Amino acid sequence: MPAGRPSTYDPEYCETVVELGKEGKSVAQMCAHFDISRQTIDNWASEHPEFLEAFMRAKTHMQAVLEAKAFDGLSNREFNANLWKTTMQARFREDYTERKELSGPEGGPIEIGYKNRLADLLNGKEPG
Repeated sequence: MPAGRPSTYDPEYCETVVELGKEGKSVAQMCAHFDISRQTIDNWASEHPEFLEAFMRAKTHMQAVLEAKAFDGLSNREFNANLWKTTMQARFREDYTERKELSGPEGGPIEIGYKNRLADLLNGKEPG
């Protein structure tokens, strides 16, 4: 018999998780609602395709709720844009994390090198 208590998964959780997403609840808040760990909700998603679909829909609703709040807050002087940006970057990295691509001359690779001063000195060269 495996260690730990058996999973408390119930197919009705699919509807519940979507409703929590529509309220803008985070994954941690969803786990708290079910009184489970993050690992358990991830296990449910990997073991139950219907829950995975519901969980992904919940995350989409969660993002939409927070985006709507930001849109509504644009004309409010009290709106904390930096807090909202940080929250979105943490919760929705794929959509909200700024990425910069670095490249070398003419779009080629970047050459990485270093000077080993001790090796230069031992070989009778002036460190450069």
